[in-house]
Amino acid sequence: MSGVDALNHHHLFHFWTVVREGGVTRASEKLNVSQPTVSGQLRELQEALGEKLLVRSGRTVVLTDVGRTVYRYADEIFALGRELQDAVRGRVTHPARLAVGVTMVVPKLIVYQILEPALELPEPIQLDCVHERPERLVAELAVYSLDVVLADTPAPPAVKVRAYSHVLGECGVSVFATEKLATAHRRRFPRSLNGAPFLLPSGDSGLRLSLEEWFRKQGVRPRIVGTFEDSAVIDAFGRAGAGLFALPTAIEKEVRRQYGVRLVGRLDTVRQRFYAITVERTVRNPAVIAISERARALFA
Repeated sequence: MSGVDALNHHHLFHFWTVVREGGVTRASEKLNVSQPTVSGQLRELQEALGEKLLVRSGRTVVLTDVGRTVYRYADEIFALGRELQDAVRGRVTHPARLAVGVTMVVPKLIVYQILEPALELPEPIQLDCVHERPERLVAELAVYSLDVVLADTPAPPAVKVRAYSHVLGECGVSVFATEKLATAHRRRFPRSLNGAPFLLPSGDSGLRLSLEEWFRKQGVRPRIVGTFEDSAVIDAFGRAGAGLFALPTAIEKEVRRQYGVRLVGRLDTVRQRFYAITVERTVRNPAVIAISERARALFA
């Protein structure tokens, strides 16, 4: 074993103390060990990493570029160590963490509506949200880096992870556009969508597949201006007037108010479903239970 694999946290702690105390002498006094001992620990750490971490400048030592990077990581490592001790002793001073993975196609307004109850729990929590592709998020769920994944499709079967897809609810889909585009395409809807500029989600998202099937059944062929992986980018292009775009009817009022767009029409037969994906068959996390209940009320 060599390099970073052989990193000794005892050596790292001596390095971290030297930086915090401003030199080897003060660090040795703080640690109640001899200066040669501290210097030896620093030397072994630098040899293990294969990089110079400190250089002498007069009577003091200063961090190299690599040293600054190592110090930032060391600071986080020992901060987590203190949190671990506090947690074990029942003296947790930091909010509990709820790590949520959100597939990029899920509209951000929906995400807020679903997650808001987690911030209203009696015990404060810290929300950590990650936006990524479903496959990556479910893989992170499997190693417990995430507590729950919000998606518009069940867990991808290609990912060999035991995950459970809990239906949060479903709703119809509404088509929006700027006032100019909405005026041009509201009459004779949905026939007016034939040749209309349209913005679509990319990939195999549930909404993309449902919209394409609906277009075929209606016999309309919109002019696809662009496809986008991130729903926020679709919203931005839509607000700028680049084309019509579809969002869940459940957030219709918020979309019109916040985005300053107009309703073109509703596709009631197009249903968009939302899922909470977990590694638990029965959800036990209080925060996940709270957001699941809110979601079901939202889509009722």
